[in-house]
Amino acid sequence: MKRIYAIEQWCIDCKRCEVACKTFHSHSKDTVKAFTVEYPEPQNRVRVEGGLQLSVAVNCRHCADPKCVEGCISGAMTKNPVTGVVTSNPEKCVGCRTCVGMCPFGCVRIEDAVEKGVAYKCDLCGDGLGQPGEPSCVAACPNRALIYVESEGC
Repeated sequence: MKRIYAIEQWCIDCKRCEVACKTFHSHSKDTVKAFTVEYPEPQNRVRVEGGLQLSVAVNCRHCADPKCVEGCISGAMTKNPVTGVVTSNPEKCVGCRTCVGMCPFGCVRIEDAVEKGVAYKCDLCGDGLGQPGEPSCVAACPNRALIYVESEGC
């Protein structure tokens, strides 16, 4: 399966990956509206951590044996057996945060902008679920610090 990997040395902390991700997951698909008027505010599933000396985009690894799925008590976290994509269903999530604690990479986050905090994570922008092409964060990276390649897993 294809996965996103970050090349730390090439990341310039521009956060274009975050902007592209948030825009993709917005209702309007408009960058300005996604950041100013949409409610609930769309959540970016990738985030840049670090700073100017060293920064890296953190995103889901879609593990071969995902601990977030193993720890999910409601069945909201699932792994597609065909594509290997790990997704979170906000309708099933009970906000217990077990998946957050189980992820060894810190890739699962809780959306606090809504009444009940629900887990969310990288979904490869729908890739592997019928939408072809590379994820929005990879396409937006000016230095190609994010790559989308075939891999066996985390």
